[in-house]
Amino acid sequence: MDVEVAVIGAGVVGLAVAQALARSGHEVVVLERNLLIGAETSARNSEVIHAGIYYRSGSEKAALCVRGKELLYAHCETQGVPHKNCGKLIVATSEDQFATLQDYQAQAMRNGVGELRWVDQDELHQLEPAVNALAAVYSPTTGIIDSHQYMLSLQGLLESHGGMIAFDTQVASVERRPQGQTGAGLQLVTNQGAIGCRWLINSAGLWAPGLAQQLDDATPAARYAIGHYYSYAAAPFNRLVYPVAAAGGLGVHVTLDLAGQARFGPDIRWIDSVDYEFDDSRREEFVTAIRRYYPALDESRLQPGYTGIRPKLELSQGQADDFVIRGPQAHGVPGLINLLGIESPGLTASLAIAERLDALVAAA
Repeated sequence: MDVEVAVIGAGVVGLAVAQALARSGHEVVVLERNLLIGAETSARNSEVIHAGIYYRSGSEKAALCVRGKELLYAHCETQGVPHKNCGKLIVATSEDQFATLQDYQAQAMRNGVGELRWVDQDELHQLEPAVNALAAVYSPTTGIIDSHQYMLSLQGLLESHGGMIAFDTQVASVERRPQGQTGAGLQLVTNQGAIGCRWLINSAGLWAPGLAQQLDDATPAARYAIGHYYSYAAAPFNRLVYPVAAAGGLGVHVTLDLAGQARFGPDIRWIDSVDYEFDDSRREEFVTAIRRYYPALDESRLQPGYTGIRPKLELSQGQADDFVIRGPQAHGVPGLINLLGIESPGLTASLAIAERLDALVAAA
């Protein structure tokens, strides 16, 4: 069979792109290896609507997070997706971290996030009495979202505009059709048979680099970073609380779900293959990190929750850690768009990525 647009991956980004293209009048089929939407990275994250603070000015992460946040809040309102604009405090537990908080304030302004208000120790204690820190900056546009309901809303929009999801469909290879052969220019070999398409959106998350490498020699290799989340019942927080960011991630922070339950995480550990098993052996490292800003932590209430794996990329020397969107102008393969390294803030940026790809297809 041939289709106009094939999207590999029914995670949050794949669904966002698919529904945008369907709403623009394209024939769209999403190919998903699992039996339900959002079964991997999209179901294993903090469910945070990020503001866009941390990312390098001019990066894809910065631009797409800030634009995506705007689109996502609007989508939640119009589509009835549960969410809350609860705000976030980034806390300094020592005076030598004050300069980092000031850097966040400056970076937020450069990225178009807006002002991060300085919060002194007295105000911080009034806002979050359980937090022990010397100062903080407050991000008013950070929020939380029910990611599953969000993905269901995207699926509904896709299907209402004629698109569909083919579950239990794993793409084994991507090929160019021989020159002179009529019809779609790309062919996918799947466990359900061959599918031809004019446009292929590779949004396969952890598996995207491996598929992209079949047609694009310049594709960086995948690198996997697992993060562990612990649940914590009845935590005394009203907002998200983050420490100063750590290398490779944002540090072990506390996030809330829409029912008010807390979770701490994630850490970052490099692994060689995709394995979601929870390793409780470094619990004490978690406890130490959390007690830096929440000294009243009751370790007995800290329970293993779940893990998530960041779809990172093997970076060459000097290469920045960023989203990679490689279309035909970059690799020379007509109709192919690879989405690589779409880790956090991928959920927040999803509708902005969709907007970008919709414009790329329309301009072709």
